[in-house]
Amino acid sequence: MLTFTFIRCERSVISSRWPRLLAAGAILAGAACAQIGLGLAPMREELNLSAGATHSAVLMLSNSGLHKVRVMAEMLDFYLDATATPQFGPRYPQEAEFSCRDWLVANPMEIELNGKAQTPVRYTLRVPAKANDRSYHCAIGFTTQPTAEELKSSAIGLRTAVQIVAAVYVVVGKPDVKGGLEDLKLEYTGGEAGAPQWRAVVTFRNDGLMHFRPVGELNVLNAQGTVVETARFAPLPVLPKREQRFLFPVKLAGGGQYTLQARVDTGGEEIQEATAHVDTAALVAAAKARP
Repeated sequence: MLTFTFIRCERSVISSRWPRLLAAGAILAGAACAQIGLGLAPMREELNLSAGATHSAVLMLSNSGLHKVRVMAEMLDFYLDATATPQFGPRYPQEAEFSCRDWLVANPMEIELNGKAQTPVRYTLRVPAKANDRSYHCAIGFTTQPTAEELKSSAIGLRTAVQIVAAVYVVVGKPDVKGGLEDLKLEYTGGEAGAPQWRAVVTFRNDGLMHFRPVGELNVLNAQGTVVETARFAPLPVLPKREQRFLFPVKLAGGGQYTLQARVDTGGEEIQEATAHVDTAALVAAAKARP
């Protein structure tokens, strides 16, 4: 059984940051990866701009490793997949309506950075004069490439490539947040050696033109009504015009009846709550019955 509650709240300022590492190793080579330590600050830009406006700022790119690295900059689209993992790419057609990728330029685009050094990278974002009121998103990625010395070397070996990304959000006008909690459920994901694995899934629906970030927590209660597990929502966005799943691995020591409770603030006028009552034995039986 699934129930929803909406509670009007007094607004307060809540600041939540995107996780510091958005994209790391295109190729991970164990200890070799530790030799490259790219850093970037800030890793998220939140801009409120009017149509036709121009904004310039500086990102600071650093190399904490001992060896020189060559880095290429690239303007990117991104979205969050079904596991709420950011996916970055040169261009995603499904993001065209909300992409600010083509508004961005960065200078320099190619950088050679000595070990234990840092350098500023200036970017400029130009909002088209006919941009519609809504939120837009894009990114600036920095990916390591072989240095001139490595290209000259005839040695054959495994090279490590690392990418680090700054996400950019642009809000034009004052679009409203429209959407919220859509579903709450428990999923059986299978187990090894007879040990079931579980995850709670909280789904949000965004019907509007403005992204939002759920702030709140998920509680798991046992049959006696005692909270046995608690998890906070990661500060990830629900992008416009889509549904987004947030996954919470849960342990559920012992089978039986449980209750899931989610309480979140999506930035609107109401705090939203959802409750789901689940039977682990029934979920396991249903999963095993599927072909």
